[in-house]
Amino acid sequence: MAQAEDRSRLKVAVLFGGTSSERDVSIASGSQVIQALRKGGHDVIAVDTATGVLDAAAEKELLSDGVKDLPPDEQALDLMRTGDATSLTSAPELRGVDVLFLALHGGAGEGGTLQALLDMTDIPYTGSGMLGSAMAMDKDISKRLMCLAEVPTPPWLMAPVLLEDIEERIGLPCVVKPSKQGSTVGLSIVKHTDDLEAAVETAAKYDDEVMIEKFIPGREFTVPVLGVDALPVGEIITPNEIFDYAAKYQPGGAEEIFPADLTGAQVIQVQRLALKTHRALKLRGFSRIDFRLDSDGVFWCLEANTLPGMTAASLFPKGAQAAGIGFTQVCERLCRLAMEEHRLRRRV
Repeated sequence: MAQAEDRSRLKVAVLFGGTSSERDVSIASGSQVIQALRKGGHDVIAVDTATGVLDAAAEKELLSDGVKDLPPDEQALDLMRTGDATSLTSAPELRGVDVLFLALHGGAGEGGTLQALLDMTDIPYTGSGMLGSAMAMDKDISKRLMCLAEVPTPPWLMAPVLLEDIEERIGLPCVVKPSKQGSTVGLSIVKHTDDLEAAVETAAKYDDEVMIEKFIPGREFTVPVLGVDALPVGEIITPNEIFDYAAKYQPGGAEEIFPADLTGAQVIQVQRLALKTHRALKLRGFSRIDFRLDSDGVFWCLEANTLPGMTAASLFPKGAQAAGIGFTQVCERLCRLAMEEHRLRRRV
């Protein structure tokens, strides 16, 4: 994986924040990326996609807090959405930028809407394009593509659905979650049929489509993908049944082991599945693919993350570190990957 790095100075606009339920996580990611790129000697502009380009004082105030125990309040986010900065790419501060680093999670920033806008502006940006972002964000579509690519994924149904269909095709316990959401926001594990309705109502607060998925007990793994390479596999160990919001972003919430304690054959198997998923969903740049390993030795793909978290506690940077790629180096590599892919697309 070792390769010579282009050390020329870049002008990078880091886009973060936004108005999704993962706003706090995105701010934390943006803060880490901004620091890393500046440490690498690059010219960095901080942009909250909900409010616009930040001056030094606003940047210091916004980026000083960590991720809270719970996602932001939806009513507060709704107020911010009325002023969403859809004209951010025309800001004079962004003229002459070499690349946009997307440190956004969830919502329009990860689901393809922003990517479509950026495609029209002809500005290189990190991560997947409009189509891949949209397909990966929609769990129903992404799981259909996984099945076509022969990547095992837990059986699922989309609400509304009859109870007898759930019992026959999914069984209990089951996972109820928004179809287009991340960070386990709005997700519930249902063990009793009496709790299904409430779980669907909770998920529906975050998305107009709700998925009901078979719960796979077992060990949880994640495979970061950088460019065309699968990085070392990580195992996530948490006292809870799921790797929930608090476990993801609070210190001590989970133990994350890179490289994971797997046989060589298992590592190759899950890395191949991750790359198959990455390609089936038409992803580019980087991603993180999550799996459960059941008692029969089957790796089940749970989802693909097109803009993985880039906080100090995030899994993608830990996987890169296990491959010998430091955080500043991985941020720079993502920028240059985006610029090279943009050049190749323009030749077509």
